[in-house]
Amino acid sequence: MDLFEYQARDMFEAHGVPVLAGIVAETVEEARAAAAMIGALSGGVVVVKAQVKVGGRGKAGGVKVAKSADEAAEAAAQILGMDIKGHTVHKVMIAAGAQIEEEYYFSVLLDRANRSYLAMASKEGGVEIEVLAVERPEALARIPVDPIVGIDAAKAKEIVDAANFDEDVKGQIADAIQKLWAVYRDEDATLVEVNPLVKTADGRIVALDGKVTLDDNAGFRHPAHALLEDQASADPLEAAAKAKGLNYVKLDGSVGIIGNGAGLMMSTLDCVAYAGEEFGGPGNHPEPANFLDIGGGASAEVMTNGLEIILGDEQVKSVFVNVFGGITSCDAVANGIVGALSILGDTATKPLVVRLDGNNVDEGRRILAEAAHPLVTVEETMDGAARKAAELASAANKN
Repeated sequence: MDLFEYQARDMFEAHGVPVLAGIVAETVEEARAAAAMIGALSGGVVVVKAQVKVGGRGKAGGVKVAKSADEAAEAAAQILGMDIKGHTVHKVMIAAGAQIEEEYYFSVLLDRANRSYLAMASKEGGVEIEVLAVERPEALARIPVDPIVGIDAAKAKEIVDAANFDEDVKGQIADAIQKLWAVYRDEDATLVEVNPLVKTADGRIVALDGKVTLDDNAGFRHPAHALLEDQASADPLEAAAKAKGLNYVKLDGSVGIIGNGAGLMMSTLDCVAYAGEEFGGPGNHPEPANFLDIGGGASAEVMTNGLEIILGDEQVKSVFVNVFGGITSCDAVANGIVGALSILGDTATKPLVVRLDGNNVDEGRRILAEAAHPLVTVEETMDGAARKAAELASAANKN
């Protein structure tokens, strides 16, 4: 789960990371009141910042400096409701102004390739770090972090030395880095990024903008993290699937997909996309409508929940159930499908193409054949099933 900037700021503050005062506002009047309160502490200058989970806010006009509460209200009126790269602005953060002398960069993230953590730091912050990493890689220090040890004083010193920070700020930055590590560790994050980490005119080091990504798999350890979810922008189908404990991602196509295992699901998406090219022209052929991995369980309840979510998507015209029986045998999957269709009854109206293989496949196919449900078509191969599902979706789109 990605956090909004204001949520990251609050999390930083709770862990002792130096930040500027900030108040989130959802209306123009709330912005005016926040600016009056914060401006009193920062010489009247505040920054009105759009709260969206995407970069490039400043270039899009989503960040404005205001020198009075009235100016802040005017800026909020312009920013609220703005569309920034497909994200609608529902909230702004009113942050204290600061005289910035230098801008730096720091992040700690999960390095999946090396099965470790990685800290990155640079004296050149406030820019797109991806561009800096490509064009001037020598300007970005990359320091591996032992997950057991983390970032202690010695590791923080190694990071600031590698990034070649000036001597007068090394101590403050090292201290901030250790506190940012505490955020990463204690909140079970996969990314903590500050861009920019700034030196103000009075010599203070401050985290001016923060980005935090939390590991959903650790959510059971952090009940309060549920309060950080962005309900306003959540896709209703994804929200409903999450409530049912399903691993679901909404896509834009017309072929709903249910599979067991992430690897099989990814290959199924590719097969459906490829098969769909046979039907319709460029940009107008059947494509995957979702990613729904039921994992190792395919009971009637699990299958019912999955089908209910997929069939609730108006874009879906056909459903492809692709299961390779392993721990869960094909007969259990077949019984799950039959049971799900019985539970759903008349609400199930879209054709299902089922491909079963693996453990106890013959019995699974027998169960489906015996049930003879009018919506179900059984195909023996993955490619054949993908083609059939795409064909059915294409025919439905023409009707």
